Amino acid sequence: MFSHVHELQFEAKPDGPDAAFARRFQEVLGGKWGEMTVAMQYLYQGWNCRLPGKYKDMLLDIGTEELAHVEMITTMIARLLDAAPLTEDEAKGDSLKANWAHQNPQHYIENGGGGYPRDSMGNPWQGAFVTASGNLYADFSLNAVAEMQGRLQVARLFHMTDDPGVKQLIRFLVTRDHMHQLQWLSALEELKSDGLEDLPVPEAFSRDEELDEFARLYVHASDGAQALEGRWAQGPLVDGSAPAVEATPTAHGDRPTLPPGDPRLYGTPGDASSSLLQKAKDLLP
Repeated sequence: MFSHVHELQFEAKPDGPDAAFARRFQEVLGGKWGEMTVAMQYLYQGWNCRLPGKYKDMLLDIGTEELAHVEMITTMIARLLDAAPLTEDEAKGDSLKANWAHQNPQHYIENGGGGYPRDSMGNPWQGAFVTASGNLYADFSLNAVAEMQGRLQVARLFHMTDDPGVKQLIRFLVTRDHMHQLQWLSALEELKSDGLEDLPVPEAFSRDEELDEFARLYVHASDGAQALEGRWAQGPLVDGSAPAVEATPTAHGDRPTLPPGDPRLYGTPGDASSSLLQKAKDLLP
């Protein structure tokens, strides 16, 4: 059950209109790494979590907070559009004319002067951005990445505006992204200490099914010699093991030769006289 409080978690008031920045701000609302993505991702991970207790509760806590961030950014976008010129004639001066020229017309035509679930280029937000795998270690790892990408984008936006009110909201957002990075990374450590999951993911899959000769093999597949200087090639790896280096990529399989395909697919056969081709033709009614 959800309940809404009208007061915002943090103030979302610009000092003046800026339709061009409203368009840019859409990226951290409805883009791949925006607040809509993390809100839905954490909530779906929580709703689908089959482990009751602290991990499920944390997911729902942070996901619900991210919904508050969706509202704050949407509110800021709407306020940035207030009193912005709708026509070129209303845009007095070069600065306002440039701002008018770089606005998103859908903000007005489709939304009546408000934000919407799209990115800065007008591409619709997609549910495909959301990952809820059911494996908490895999999901928490992605959540940490999502917060890093979100903070990176908001930090870039900080340098695209001179509006003190907008900058203050961005300061809040980068601060919360920082905290959420720490939360997900701490949650990963706690999963390990609780004995629930560890690397490699999924840990429960039997390592007896792995091929030992490839398990710690670093394949040097490009001409960048410095790649061999890293810990990933020299060790120790995060599990304490030492990698082996395959200095030149080696083929461990044969060269594939495919048989003629089903003639009903009308591909070009490799060998028209092949008995396999005739058998395929015999399948035709």
